[in-house]
Amino acid sequence: MKIDVLILWLVYFLILSGTGLILGKMLAHIFKEKGIGLEEKFLKLIGIDATTSMNWKEYLSAVLIFNLIGLILLQLILMTQQWHPFNPEARSGLSFWMAFNIATSFVTNTNWQNYGGEATLSYFSQMLGLTVQNFLSASTGVAVLVVFIRSLVKKEVTLLGNFWSDLTRFTVRILLPLSFVFALFLISQGVPQTLKGSVSVQTLEGKDLKVPVGPVASQIAIKMNGSNGGGFFNVNAAHPYENPTPVSNFVQLISILLLPVSCVFMLIFMLPRKQEGYPILGVMTVLLLLGVVLSYWAQVQINPITHMVYGEGVDTRFSLSECSLWSVATTAVSNGSVNCMHSSMSPLAQLVALFNMMTGEVIFGGVGSGLYGMLLYVLMTVFLAGLMVGRTPEYLGKKIESKEVIWASFALLAPGLFNLLFSAWALHYHLGLASLSHSGPHGLSEVLYAFTSAFGNNGSAFAGLNANSTFYNITTGFAMLFGRFAVIVSVLIIAGSLGPKKKSPIGPGSLKTDTSLFAVLLFSVILILGALTFFPVLVLGPVAEHLILDIF
Repeated sequence: MKIDVLILWLVYFLILSGTGLILGKMLAHIFKEKGIGLEEKFLKLIGIDATTSMNWKEYLSAVLIFNLIGLILLQLILMTQQWHPFNPEARSGLSFWMAFNIATSFVTNTNWQNYGGEATLSYFSQMLGLTVQNFLSASTGVAVLVVFIRSLVKKEVTLLGNFWSDLTRFTVRILLPLSFVFALFLISQGVPQTLKGSVSVQTLEGKDLKVPVGPVASQIAIKMNGSNGGGFFNVNAAHPYENPTPVSNFVQLISILLLPVSCVFMLIFMLPRKQEGYPILGVMTVLLLLGVVLSYWAQVQINPITHMVYGEGVDTRFSLSECSLWSVATTAVSNGSVNCMHSSMSPLAQLVALFNMMTGEVIFGGVGSGLYGMLLYVLMTVFLAGLMVGRTPEYLGKKIESKEVIWASFALLAPGLFNLLFSAWALHYHLGLASLSHSGPHGLSEVLYAFTSAFGNNGSAFAGLNANSTFYNITTGFAMLFGRFAVIVSVLIIAGSLGPKKKSPIGPGSLKTDTSLFAVLLFSVILILGALTFFPVLVLGPVAEHLILDIF
């Protein structure tokens, strides 16, 4: 491995760790802060009570109603955009199912895009529609996470906080200032931020060309900070107006992981015994590093067909190491943005990206959602370890009983099961097959990647499947809804069950969850669940493609 690659990775992870630690401490302080803040006073002025704590049912109702209203409003904006201001290119309204798919995508923090943003949406839709949901979907994930943490660390509580307070505190104190500063940085690097229409230029060949611009920097800032990933342009961060320089590329790489890493440090600072959070941080870090190394190794191998490294879909401005680091980070963190085309990567690098999403987006994962997904794995690990030693499983002093295990199992396994069912349906149905651009193992991977991205609320695309059809708009739309809210409902039910429980003192027979042994158990459970669920179809897809290439 080249020394410059090692230096890049070392500097990257050092900066990420330091900034994540600082921001995590700030987050813990924000959500542990008692009393009425400015956010709660403002909400009271508009008729929302953000001071009364909610039980899990009230909290869940607030989450679902808030997101349902957001879904309806965004779909209406997209379907009627021809009548709105800030539409210099006169974009027409979208069809019902296309608007449904886009609205679902951004409300669920997936940001799956089967359209070219610069050629489809007005500036009004981009700003008031997509950018607003980029903020709110990320804040929803953190709010649900905070409730889960409270149910674990507090004893005998039925009231778990206020959704409106949690939502606004994270939005106002973290996302808005962070995104404002980041947008200014992007503008300094050459990212457009204007309400003017396309710019007419003349190419070197003397031909006239319309170059699309718009309010790009503001959307890119929150798409990266909020683990959203939906770009202003069709090719996302591979576009020079979204990601113009090596400096902007590096800083955007930091922003992909910054808040997800910060959430883990927030957990550590909110736990009564900080060391209980170290195994979680360690497992996430090891899985991420293993993915980065394997993906880069696969990319620099010689393609038996072209007799070159796998650099076809990599912009010449960036190196293979930057492509590999981005592809692993974006699929591990539920971000969905790309700076190289995943369909052109080596089969084993594609396998890494798929596996990251198939774990349930818990290798740091989305903002908030990644950590509450990992905590579900923690509960499963505690339960399985308890079975092995014949003792009632406990985590942080609270007994893990059948109700928690059933809902954790549902949240971890149901999205994977439906992912396989939807993929099989698409590969069997003529409308699903009609969108494929490849046959054989790569074609299977195209469909599998699409539904894995949708159910995992990731949003990255293989770029070989034409998903802008009625069939895929409907199926991936409902996949994104299920992948998001089936897990949120499960998490809040578990929180409602754990909150009122007493804490048992840790004794000699208790399973220690702050040791390297527990970290190994957690790591194994993640791998085993992923392997048992998806290994057969991965063998038929990227593994088979890799073996076929080896024949040449």
